[in-house]
Amino acid sequence: MATKSESETDDSTEKLLQDLREVVEDGEELLRAGASELNEKGMAARARLSAALETAKDTGRKLQQKTVAGAQATDRIIRENPYQSIGIAFGVGVLLGVLINRK
Repeated sequence: MATKSESETDDSTEKLLQDLREVVEDGEELLRAGASELNEKGMAARARLSAALETAKDTGRKLQQKTVAGAQATDRIIRENPYQSIGIAFGVGVLLGVLINRK
């Protein structure tokens, strides 16, 4: 089972948040651009899109909060147990080295 390093996780989370921001901005721009030319079906679609955008914004905020909380918890644990953290990292490195060299 492959695990991601903290920097890879941070990078992928940041990319996800950036993509989510872009989708929200594009959706808001679409709503502004098409506001004058909507019939009844268009108005219903606009309302659904608006609700989806609000949900996406809320999801992005929650994801960012969870990411920050996880990073802070990891940092706190490592600072409280530095020698154990080093030992675990060393053990995982040795295990991975043995598994990779077996092939």
